[in-house]
Amino acid sequence: MSTPTATGSTWTFDAIGTSWAIDSAAPLPSVARDAVSAVIERFDHAWSRFRDDSLVTALAEGRAASVALPVETDADADADAMFSLYDELDRATAGAVNPLVGDSLARLGYDARLTLAPRGDARPAAAWRDVLSWSDGELALARPATVDVGAVGKGRLVDLVLAALAPHVDGDLVVDASGDLAVRGAAVRIGLEHPYDPTRAIGVVTVENAALCASAINRRAWGDGLHHVLDARTGVPVRAYAATWALADTAMRADALATALFFDGGPELAASWNAPWVRMSTDGRVEWSPGFPGEIFS
Repeated sequence: MSTPTATGSTWTFDAIGTSWAIDSAAPLPSVARDAVSAVIERFDHAWSRFRDDSLVTALAEGRAASVALPVETDADADADAMFSLYDELDRATAGAVNPLVGDSLARLGYDARLTLAPRGDARPAAAWRDVLSWSDGELALARPATVDVGAVGKGRLVDLVLAALAPHVDGDLVVDASGDLAVRGAAVRIGLEHPYDPTRAIGVVTVENAALCASAINRRAWGDGLHHVLDARTGVPVRAYAATWALADTAMRADALATALFFDGGPELAASWNAPWVRMSTDGRVEWSPGFPGEIFS
């Protein structure tokens, strides 16, 4: 997914293992940049399975059966927002989307050290409702397991960054975290990158005061056909679809739909949210929702 060149100022940086770009009419003041950095650090410390000191790593390694979610850092609010959304995703996709898919990913090599070296056959994720619980500022697991919020987490963080900028920045804003983006203000046209040829677009979409998120099997891919989008019921990478795009009122919901659209039930969930979408199958066919606010090239 590509964004047009900003006519104002663009702040680029790397965080949570990906590239970010924030477009604004004028350069961001230092207080705004500091607010963004603080939000990202707090979120990463809570939810990154790639950090030795994160809360979810403590749970995965069995160093704690439960962890406190400090209210002052909004981690408690994050947990309720993300896991409530996972509940919807789970039901819509008949269990294909699951926040305990981290162990399945690690088994295929997408582990905390990014070894990209599979160790054994694929395994399904644990039945997360039997293992994971959250309430009253606490996240708990009935047994050690790896929480991976990848289906919704980056979108959630984009929303948090946009909210952190709001008190400090007037006018139009685009927060882009390498394919998950939110637009405040004037409409922007976004190219939908072809999953097999990054020099081409399969279409364009107009985004105005909304969010657009994408997912593709060519990103975070390794080995012999391995990639990061797994069916939690089997632990095996998905094969039917190559890329998805979804629009929603928040980046977290758009991110969730971009994952759900790899499975049966995804389009129905998008329809229930009145959220436009596009997806491309691995044989090159493209589907899109009625009323999609853009153009798909033939």
